Amino acid sequence: MKKPWEYGLLHVSENHRYLQNGDQPFFWLADTAWLLMTEASEEEARSYLINRRDKGFTVIQAVLLHNVPGVVTNSIRKNDKDNTSKQYFDHCSRIVKIAEEIGLYMALLPSWGSVVSDGSLTEDNIEHYMTYVANRFKDNPNVIWLLGGDIRGAGHEGVYNKAGRVLRQLTPDKLIGYHPFGRTSSAMWFHHEDWLDFNMFQSGHRNYNQASLGAWDDNAVRETFFGEDNWRYVDRDYAMDPPKPTVDGEPSYELILQGLHDLANPYWREWDVRRYAYWSVFQGSMGHTYGDNAIQQMHCDSRKPGNYGVRWTWRDSVHHVGSEQMGFLRALMESVDWQHGAPAEQLLLSGQKERYHRVSLFAGDDFLFAYTYLGEPFTVDLTPWKGRTLHAWWFNPVSGGRSYLADFTGKDSVQVKPLARLTQDNDWVLVVKAE
Repeated sequence: MKKPWEYGLLHVSENHRYLQNGDQPFFWLADTAWLLMTEASEEEARSYLINRRDKGFTVIQAVLLHNVPGVVTNSIRKNDKDNTSKQYFDHCSRIVKIAEEIGLYMALLPSWGSVVSDGSLTEDNIEHYMTYVANRFKDNPNVIWLLGGDIRGAGHEGVYNKAGRVLRQLTPDKLIGYHPFGRTSSAMWFHHEDWLDFNMFQSGHRNYNQASLGAWDDNAVRETFFGEDNWRYVDRDYAMDPPKPTVDGEPSYELILQGLHDLANPYWREWDVRRYAYWSVFQGSMGHTYGDNAIQQMHCDSRKPGNYGVRWTWRDSVHHVGSEQMGFLRALMESVDWQHGAPAEQLLLSGQKERYHRVSLFAGDDFLFAYTYLGEPFTVDLTPWKGRTLHAWWFNPVSGGRSYLADFTGKDSVQVKPLARLTQDNDWVLVVKAE
């Protein structure tokens, strides 16, 4: 099988909504492994990356410099190497090369945001560091750059603009994005910068009732809180002119605490991560980023406490079902010409509802997708395909399977309701194909 970059350089599509390798559409399906470089050996990294490749992921988000020695010690667990040394970056290069061998992009953060906010990286030294990482990875065809790292751009525009310009100058063939603070978007600070190729928002880990928790990660009053409605961030980013592709770079992770901080709160589950994925992709995002609590921190020892209520090691968590189900979404999108599709809420004749009752619609010249999280009845308009043969299926986001529903040929509209599962989750996708 050809690797994505063998079709051509990764670039923004002509409609400024998606990514392509040459003329080949590219679906961003990322996993979050922030501490892969610092916590995994090369053997462990290879095992993890193969698992993700086999599940259909196309991108891995990871950090090169997470902390600086002297501020917080952060080293490769197996070998106790200084993470600012050449030996450490040789280790990182080998992991990037493993990903290249098996066909995965690495979305690399040169540093986590805390390395900027604590004053370790500044406008005075950022050019030197970015020149170093750019030259080290410039020949790797599978590198995408992500600046930021859970940090607002406000107050740090000078650092990140200088960093972006260095990366653009020294690695002009690589795309550059920015991973922002929770419930914000790169578009808020850098949308009009020439170095920013696509936007990324972080819808975050809070539920509808957690607008303010009195915690360090509360949002400023000026930052709109959308709760779990991550599709609203897609709309907000696409309201910017000129348009740039956008993606949810950090939605609620599988098996992380709702709100992160209180052990009494429930965990986000696989049906939640599916909802975030279908809501954002059907709203027109260029793909989606998945995360698992143990994997994002590469938690390796269940006898030791981790962050955010983690209960499993990353070795166990690679088998969590939510990650497998992300690949089903990618396969569904790639079964049609999705890059010429668009959100299609206007085709919902039964009226849009709020929160979990929402029905998300996405349609193109010869297809209609409609996602219902609760499996409630809804009515869709079929007149855009009047005079064509129409067949319909129920697509199961849990299994990736399809079940033939009916021939809708000659119908102007149809009301549908999926059969309820005997489980807590009851999300389905109506698939209509026109011939």
